[in-house]
Amino acid sequence: MKINVPNQITIGRLVLAVIFFALISRYDHGLERRPVWLLDVCLSIFVVAAITDVVDGYLARRQNQITSLGRILDPFVDKVLVCGTFAFFAGGGFVDPSGHNVTRVQMWMVVLILGRELLVTGLRGFSEAQGTSFGATLYGKAKMVLQAVTAAVILFSVAHPDLILSRENHEQVRLVMVWATVLVTALSILAYLWKAKTILSETSRA
Repeated sequence: MKINVPNQITIGRLVLAVIFFALISRYDHGLERRPVWLLDVCLSIFVVAAITDVVDGYLARRQNQITSLGRILDPFVDKVLVCGTFAFFAGGGFVDPSGHNVTRVQMWMVVLILGRELLVTGLRGFSEAQGTSFGATLYGKAKMVLQAVTAAVILFSVAHPDLILSRENHEQVRLVMVWATVLVTALSILAYLWKAKTILSETSRA
């Protein structure tokens, strides 16, 4: 089976995600001499991955190359990258010597993000099995953009806490963005549940 260019880009993004995870897993904020270069490399990889997410979708639509493989692979890679990134943020690699997680991401937030993705995947699979399209909602698109921006800001501000803003201001920005991400993620769950309720009602009447 020949894999078209958009799907090749998506597969490349999955490879980038694996490299990203391998590098970020080696970061330890508790060290006296922190390997800041790891976060810089991770940020670069994450930004490239985020850009390719836009590029492959654009090419698939422009060249009319939307395939079943792409419809499955593209959201799967997005979920792996985002959920994996926030899981690492909540992990021990970002805990300072005082026991404080500098990213402000907590484990329950990761569970919420992961649970949302599993829920939407299940609803989309059921809906499309019934022959009904289950596209992304406005909250879903906003959620993805905000998660990506938040992850990039966290990587940059943890690596360079005194660059552009003060250390305290960076911490406040991380806190606000993390909670905004959680809020939009929760709202997207409600939006998809409402959409699923409408679809299920139409399916039962049919």
